[in-house]
Amino acid sequence: MSVEAIGRLEKIRSVVDAEGRVKVADLARALDVSEMTIRRDLDLLAEQGAVLRVRGGAVAAGPQPFMERFGHHARSKERIAAKLTELVGDGGAIGIDASTTLQRLAATIGGVRDLTVLTNGPDTFQEMQGRPGVVPLLTGGRLDERTGSLVGPLASRAVHDFSLRRLFVSAAAVDPDIGTSESTLEDAEAKLAFADVSAQIVLAVDSSKLQKHSAARCLGWDRVALLVTELDPDDARLEPFRDVVDLL
Repeated sequence: MSVEAIGRLEKIRSVVDAEGRVKVADLARALDVSEMTIRRDLDLLAEQGAVLRVRGGAVAAGPQPFMERFGHHARSKERIAAKLTELVGDGGAIGIDASTTLQRLAATIGGVRDLTVLTNGPDTFQEMQGRPGVVPLLTGGRLDERTGSLVGPLASRAVHDFSLRRLFVSAAAVDPDIGTSESTLEDAEAKLAFADVSAQIVLAVDSSKLQKHSAARCLGWDRVALLVTELDPDDARLEPFRDVVDLL
């Protein structure tokens, strides 16, 4: 994809985010390209989950509810959780975000000693109740029903009281140039708070998130130690990421 095309997609996304709805004809005039080009751009943005296509244009795509996301790409998320389990370790404190991918990791944690797990996901917190050797802790904050995450100043403040040896975090989208992005600014802010207090960050996403963009930028590659997907590390789909992060 050319630099010009990337720039055009970013402009279209900005308009959609600001206005909620766009028309093909209006975008074609504003960007001085054909309506066919705009239709292709909108189709691409729809594939990335950034917009929803409607007759004559597109509308903004909001974040999907937690339980709706939980069933998406279930087998891929289970394979990711199996890879992550060996990275949990004993002792100290780790962080797990509120994503459906990482909830599956929480469900596998066992056979550990003196492990504190901090999360901003109520469902993830509930998943860890009664597990020997695990002390689950839940941040405060406001429940965003769109994402199933606890967010806001109280959530961020609670996170900054900790020192985490490892953070397991997912993302709405992952780009080899800019890093991760989220569907809401609030979710990005919460994940950045976790990142600020973590010695190492493990990014776990299924391959449907690769080479995609979402509304709110979050983690740059300089902050991520390891990218974990359901794919074999030698898979060609991971080629754009080999020079920016270690793969598992």
